[in-house]
Amino acid sequence: MTIRVVLADDQALVRAGFRVLLETEDGFEVCGEANDGGEAVELATRHRPDVVVMDIRMPGMDGLEATRRITADPALAAVKVLVLTTFDIDEYVYDALRAGASGFLLKDTEPVELLRALRVVADGESLLAPTVTRRLIAEFVGRPENRRVDTRAVEQITGREREVLALVAGGLSNDEIAAQLVISTATARTHVSRIMTKVGARDRAQLVVLAYESGLVKPGK
Repeated sequence: MTIRVVLADDQALVRAGFRVLLETEDGFEVCGEANDGGEAVELATRHRPDVVVMDIRMPGMDGLEATRRITADPALAAVKVLVLTTFDIDEYVYDALRAGASGFLLKDTEPVELLRALRVVADGESLLAPTVTRRLIAEFVGRPENRRVDTRAVEQITGREREVLALVAGGLSNDEIAAQLVISTATARTHVSRIMTKVGARDRAQLVVLAYESGLVKPGK
């Protein structure tokens, strides 16, 4: 399967570097380049890529607003956003995930890690840079002013699904969840899929945010 990518960054040199990296790797296709968030939304709508690699700080519409617009559009439900930035600032992590991003990486990430991240995100998983810990996410989600989620979304899932959701928030993969709960990987995958459907989450990253905002997982745990 070829992963189709839109590159959104206001620096032409950065986009060119990413394009060369992707076009020399089997399984990737760059279907558009955007200079700002508005162009990123336009290209996502026109090309329906698998992943938009989104810078945060861009002129005009920034990457966070562009991410919100893409993830809020039902017609773009299959489009994932991987936020890539030079700024390792805690608020950006929370804001990017809250906006609907499926992943967050720093621009100093090794090329092989970027390629892996694109594959992970395109496959429906979530990914955070190694330097971005769940403790930081928990800290920001745990603040009262950030608790915006309707906890009834969590109340409608079963006890077993709550266990699975807590493990997803802990960063575990389907294989790891299966091992932890002594179930098959297919069953773990089914549980995750059902939870996403019940709470209206787009991907695992949103499940992480939901788990913290609902209080199912406590900040700092």
